[in-house]
Amino acid sequence: MLKFKNLSIWLAGVAVLLIIVTACSPPSTEKVSRLVMFVGVDVSGSFLKSGYYDDALTFLSHYIYGHLNKVGELAGLRALFVGSIGGHSTNEPKAFHPIHDLQDKDVRQIRAALKEWFPPTDAITDFNAFFAEVAAQTKDRNLTLAPICIMIITDGVPATGVREAKTTYEQIDLDPLEYLSRRVTVRLTYLDPIVAKRWRDSVPKRRVRVWTVPGEVMEGWRGQIVPGVELAKQDKFWKWVKDNVDFRVRARKF
Repeated sequence: MLKFKNLSIWLAGVAVLLIIVTACSPPSTEKVSRLVMFVGVDVSGSFLKSGYYDDALTFLSHYIYGHLNKVGELAGLRALFVGSIGGHSTNEPKAFHPIHDLQDKDVRQIRAALKEWFPPTDAITDFNAFFAEVAAQTKDRNLTLAPICIMIITDGVPATGVREAKTTYEQIDLDPLEYLSRRVTVRLTYLDPIVAKRWRDSVPKRRVRVWTVPGEVMEGWRGQIVPGVELAKQDKFWKWVKDNVDFRVRARKF
Protein backbone atom coordinates (compact mmCIF):
# COMPACT_ATOMS: atom_id res chain seq x y z
CA MET A 1 0.00 0.00 0.00
CA LEU A 2 2.86 2.34 0.84
CA LYS A 3 4.61 1.58 -2.44
CA PHE A 4 1.40 2.31 -4.34
CA LYS A 5 1.02 5.60 -2.50
CA ASN A 6 4.62 6.61 -3.30
CA LEU A 7 4.10 5.73 -6.97
CA SER A 8 0.97 7.85 -7.08
CA ILE A 9 2.82 10.80 -5.59
CA TRP A 10 5.65 10.36 -8.11
CA LEU A 11 3.25 10.20 -11.06
CA ALA A 12 1.44 13.29 -9.82
CA GLY A 13 4.74 15.13 -9.62
CA VAL A 14 5.65 14.15 -13.16
CA ALA A 15 2.26 15.35 -14.41
CA VAL A 16 2.70 18.72 -12.69
CA LEU A 17 6.19 19.06 -14.16
CA LEU A 18 4.89 18.34 -17.69
CA ILE A 19 2.16 20.95 -17.27
CA ILE A 20 4.74 23.56 -16.19
CA VAL A 21 7.07 22.77 -19.10
CA THR A 22 4.20 22.91 -21.60
CA ALA A 23 2.91 26.17 -20.20
CA CYS A 24 6.35 27.79 -20.37
CA SER A 25 7.01 26.64 -23.95
CA PRO A 26 5.37 28.82 -26.63
CA PRO A 27 3.44 26.89 -29.29
CA SER A 28 5.40 26.39 -32.50
CA THR A 29 3.37 27.42 -35.52
CA GLU A 30 6.29 27.93 -37.87
CA LYS A 31 6.57 25.30 -40.58
CA VAL A 32 9.96 23.92 -41.45
CA SER A 33 11.10 25.22 -44.84
CA ARG A 34 11.45 22.38 -47.35
CA LEU A 35 12.01 24.14 -50.68
CA VAL A 36 15.41 23.75 -52.32
CA MET A 37 16.16 26.51 -54.83
CA PHE A 38 18.77 26.69 -57.55
CA VAL A 39 19.20 30.07 -59.23
CA GLY A 40 20.77 30.39 -62.67
CA VAL A 41 22.08 33.68 -64.06
CA ASP A 42 22.59 33.84 -67.82
CA VAL A 43 26.00 35.48 -68.27
CA SER A 44 26.03 35.36 -72.06
CA GLY A 45 26.54 38.44 -74.18
CA SER A 46 23.24 37.75 -75.91
CA PHE A 47 21.30 38.22 -72.67
CA LEU A 48 23.12 41.49 -72.04
CA LYS A 49 22.21 42.67 -75.55
CA SER A 50 18.55 41.80 -74.91
CA GLY A 51 18.37 44.86 -72.68
CA TYR A 52 16.95 42.92 -69.75
CA TYR A 53 20.13 42.02 -67.83
CA ASP A 54 20.14 44.94 -65.36
CA ASP A 55 16.39 44.78 -64.69
CA ALA A 56 16.60 41.00 -64.27
CA LEU A 57 19.45 41.27 -61.77
CA THR A 58 17.50 43.81 -59.73
CA PHE A 59 14.36 41.69 -59.75
CA LEU A 60 16.34 38.58 -58.84
CA SER A 61 17.82 40.31 -55.80
CA HIS A 62 14.28 41.10 -54.60
CA TYR A 63 13.16 37.54 -55.38
CA ILE A 64 16.00 35.93 -53.44
CA TYR A 65 15.47 38.33 -50.52
CA GLY A 66 11.77 37.49 -50.43
CA HIS A 67 12.35 33.73 -50.26
CA LEU A 68 15.20 34.00 -47.77
CA ASN A 69 12.97 36.00 -45.43
CA LYS A 70 9.66 34.26 -46.26
CA VAL A 71 8.04 37.58 -47.12
CA GLY A 72 4.37 37.61 -48.06
CA GLU A 73 3.34 34.09 -49.01
CA LEU A 74 6.68 33.13 -50.55
CA ALA A 75 8.07 29.79 -49.45
CA GLY A 76 11.07 29.74 -47.15
CA LEU A 77 14.20 27.95 -48.27
CA ARG A 78 15.84 24.85 -46.91
CA ALA A 79 18.78 25.44 -49.23
CA LEU A 80 19.81 27.91 -51.93
CA PHE A 81 22.49 27.62 -54.61
CA VAL A 82 23.29 30.38 -57.10
CA GLY A 83 25.34 29.75 -60.24
CA SER A 84 25.87 30.91 -63.79
CA ILE A 85 24.55 29.63 -67.09
CA GLY A 86 27.39 30.28 -69.49
CA GLY A 87 31.06 29.68 -70.00
CA HIS A 88 33.91 29.82 -72.44
CA SER A 89 33.32 26.25 -73.64
CA THR A 90 30.52 23.69 -73.57
CA ASN A 91 30.17 21.30 -70.61
CA GLU A 92 32.12 23.73 -68.44
CA PRO A 93 31.83 22.83 -64.71
CA LYS A 94 29.72 25.20 -62.61
CA ALA A 95 30.36 26.56 -59.13
CA PHE A 96 27.38 27.40 -56.93
CA HIS A 97 27.34 29.99 -54.18
CA PRO A 98 25.52 28.53 -51.13
CA ILE A 99 22.77 30.15 -49.08
CA HIS A 100 25.30 31.34 -46.49
CA ASP A 101 26.74 33.87 -48.97
CA LEU A 102 23.43 35.76 -49.18
CA GLN A 103 21.81 35.32 -45.77
CA ASP A 104 21.43 38.46 -43.64
CA LYS A 105 21.90 40.70 -46.69
CA ASP A 106 19.45 43.33 -47.89
CA VAL A 107 18.35 43.70 -51.52
CA ARG A 108 21.14 46.10 -52.46
CA GLN A 109 23.79 43.84 -50.97
CA ILE A 110 22.36 40.80 -52.74
CA ARG A 111 22.36 42.66 -56.07
CA ALA A 112 25.94 43.81 -55.56
CA ALA A 113 27.01 40.23 -54.87
CA LEU A 114 25.21 38.91 -57.97
CA LYS A 115 26.74 41.60 -60.19
CA GLU A 116 30.21 40.82 -58.85
CA TRP A 117 29.80 37.07 -59.27
CA PHE A 118 28.15 37.05 -62.70
CA PRO A 119 29.43 39.63 -65.18
CA PRO A 120 27.78 38.97 -68.58
CA THR A 121 30.90 38.29 -70.61
CA ASP A 122 30.59 34.66 -71.78
CA ALA A 123 29.89 33.44 -75.30
CA ILE A 124 28.26 30.14 -74.32
CA THR A 125 24.75 29.53 -72.99
CA ASP A 126 24.92 25.90 -71.93
CA PHE A 127 21.70 24.93 -70.16
CA ASN A 128 22.62 21.24 -70.21
CA ALA A 129 25.79 21.74 -68.16
CA PHE A 130 23.81 23.79 -65.63
CA PHE A 131 21.04 21.20 -65.26
CA ALA A 132 23.59 18.39 -64.91
CA GLU A 133 25.33 20.26 -62.09
CA VAL A 134 21.98 20.92 -60.36
CA ALA A 135 21.32 17.18 -60.37
CA ALA A 136 24.81 16.40 -59.07
CA GLN A 137 24.55 18.93 -56.23
CA THR A 138 21.11 17.64 -55.25
CA LYS A 139 22.30 14.05 -55.03
CA ASP A 140 25.59 14.86 -53.30
CA ARG A 141 23.78 16.85 -50.59
CA ASN A 142 20.95 14.31 -50.14
CA LEU A 143 18.24 16.80 -51.13
CA THR A 144 16.27 14.47 -53.39
CA LEU A 145 13.24 14.28 -51.08
CA ALA A 146 12.63 18.04 -51.14
CA PRO A 147 10.65 19.99 -53.77
CA ILE A 148 13.11 21.69 -56.11
CA CYS A 149 12.71 25.05 -57.83
CA ILE A 150 15.16 26.11 -60.54
CA MET A 151 14.82 29.86 -61.14
CA ILE A 152 16.62 31.27 -64.19
CA ILE A 153 17.00 34.79 -65.57
CA THR A 154 17.86 34.41 -69.26
CA ASP A 155 16.98 35.19 -72.84
CA GLY A 156 16.41 31.43 -73.10
CA VAL A 157 18.39 30.97 -76.30
CA PRO A 158 20.87 28.06 -76.21
CA ALA A 159 24.21 28.84 -77.84
CA THR A 160 27.35 26.73 -78.27
CA GLY A 161 29.53 29.55 -79.51
CA VAL A 162 30.40 27.55 -82.63
CA ARG A 163 28.82 28.78 -85.86
CA GLU A 164 28.74 25.33 -87.45
CA ALA A 165 27.01 23.76 -84.45
CA LYS A 166 23.43 24.83 -83.87
CA THR A 167 21.86 23.82 -80.60
CA THR A 168 18.12 23.37 -80.96
CA TYR A 169 15.52 23.39 -78.21
CA GLU A 170 14.99 19.67 -78.80
CA GLN A 171 18.59 19.15 -77.64
CA ILE A 172 18.07 20.78 -74.26
CA ASP A 173 18.45 17.91 -71.81
CA LEU A 174 16.16 17.86 -68.77
CA ASP A 175 16.72 14.13 -68.17
CA PRO A 176 19.04 14.67 -65.16
CA LEU A 177 16.13 16.44 -63.45
CA GLU A 178 13.31 14.08 -64.38
CA TYR A 179 13.42 11.78 -61.34
CA LEU A 180 15.48 13.97 -59.06
CA SER A 181 12.53 14.72 -56.77
CA ARG A 182 8.76 14.31 -56.67
CA ARG A 183 8.41 17.95 -57.78
CA VAL A 184 10.95 19.74 -59.95
CA THR A 185 9.95 23.09 -61.45
CA VAL A 186 12.07 25.07 -63.90
CA ARG A 187 11.13 28.76 -64.07
CA LEU A 188 12.58 30.84 -66.90
CA THR A 189 12.11 34.60 -66.85
CA TYR A 190 12.86 37.45 -69.28
CA LEU A 191 12.44 35.36 -72.43
CA ASP A 192 11.19 36.56 -75.78
CA PRO A 193 7.60 35.26 -76.24
CA ILE A 194 8.64 33.08 -79.19
CA VAL A 195 11.51 31.58 -77.18
CA ALA A 196 9.15 31.00 -74.25
CA LYS A 197 6.83 29.03 -76.53
CA ARG A 198 9.73 26.90 -77.77
CA TRP A 199 10.69 26.03 -74.20
CA ARG A 200 7.10 24.97 -73.51
CA ASP A 201 6.51 23.06 -76.75
CA SER A 202 9.88 21.85 -78.06
CA VAL A 203 12.05 21.04 -75.05
CA PRO A 204 11.63 17.29 -74.25
CA LYS A 205 10.21 16.74 -70.77
CA ARG A 206 8.11 14.25 -68.84
CA ARG A 207 7.80 14.95 -65.13
CA VAL A 208 9.67 18.27 -64.96
CA ARG A 209 7.34 21.27 -64.85
CA VAL A 210 8.40 24.27 -66.95
CA TRP A 211 7.07 27.79 -66.42
CA THR A 212 8.09 30.72 -68.63
CA VAL A 213 7.56 34.46 -68.15
CA PRO A 214 8.34 36.78 -71.10
CA GLY A 215 10.48 39.85 -70.54
CA GLU A 216 7.67 42.27 -71.33
CA VAL A 217 5.65 40.72 -68.48
CA MET A 218 8.60 40.75 -66.08
CA GLU A 219 9.06 44.47 -66.65
CA GLY A 220 5.79 45.01 -64.80
CA TRP A 221 7.24 44.11 -61.40
CA ARG A 222 8.44 47.65 -60.71
CA GLY A 223 4.91 48.99 -61.06
CA GLN A 224 3.85 46.84 -58.09
CA ILE A 225 6.18 48.64 -55.68
CA VAL A 226 4.45 51.24 -53.50
CA PRO A 227 6.76 54.21 -52.74
CA GLY A 228 7.50 54.79 -49.07
CA VAL A 229 6.46 51.31 -47.93
CA GLU A 230 9.10 48.99 -46.50
CA LEU A 231 9.86 45.94 -48.59
CA ALA A 232 8.50 43.40 -46.13
CA LYS A 233 5.08 45.09 -46.34
CA GLN A 234 4.91 45.38 -50.13
CA ASP A 235 1.94 43.02 -50.28
CA LYS A 236 0.97 43.98 -53.83
CA PHE A 237 4.46 43.24 -55.13
CA TRP A 238 4.87 39.91 -53.33
CA LYS A 239 1.46 38.78 -54.56
CA TRP A 240 2.53 39.68 -58.12
CA VAL A 241 5.66 37.56 -57.65
CA LYS A 242 3.66 34.60 -56.40
CA ASP A 243 1.01 34.84 -59.12
CA ASN A 244 3.34 35.45 -62.07
CA VAL A 245 6.74 33.96 -61.24
CA ASP A 246 6.04 31.39 -58.52
CA PHE A 247 2.87 30.15 -60.19
CA ARG A 248 2.18 26.55 -59.18
CA VAL A 249 2.55 24.59 -62.38
CA ARG A 250 0.42 21.48 -62.81
CA ALA A 251 2.01 18.17 -63.69
CA ARG A 252 1.61 17.05 -67.27
CA LYS A 253 -0.93 14.36 -68.03
CA PHE A 254 0.35 11.42 -70.04
